Amino acid sequence: MAEKKQKQSLNLDAEFLNLIDPVVCKVEVDLANWLFDLSGGKRWVIESEHENESYVSFFLKHADQEAEVTLYNSGYASIDIDGESVFHGDILEKKGEKAKLHYYRLDSGERILLN
Repeated sequence: MAEKKQKQSLNLDAEFLNLIDPVVCKVEVDLANWLFDLSGGKRWVIESEHENESYVSFFLKHADQEAEVTLYNSGYASIDIDGESVFHGDILEKKGEKAKLHYYRLDSGERILLN
């Protein structure tokens, strides 16, 4: 028996069209708890930060120790405590519980929830 094919049109409403607009993907990291885990339970305080178009660096202090956390736009991070590297790699892959991905509309900055 031959099947009869029907031509179907796709009716897109305005809300669906918004989903094809450009979005920004942003990684948010819980720095204090991540450093707490990496340094054996010490409480760190952010002293300063430096940002450019490729990365953001945070300089933290605990008693006489210093830490530098650099978060690259590519999703990589490096953490040094007193000049010694304690982490270098993809923060989403290796520390997923401390890093969360969020999406925002490019035009308005409004957060988008994706399933």
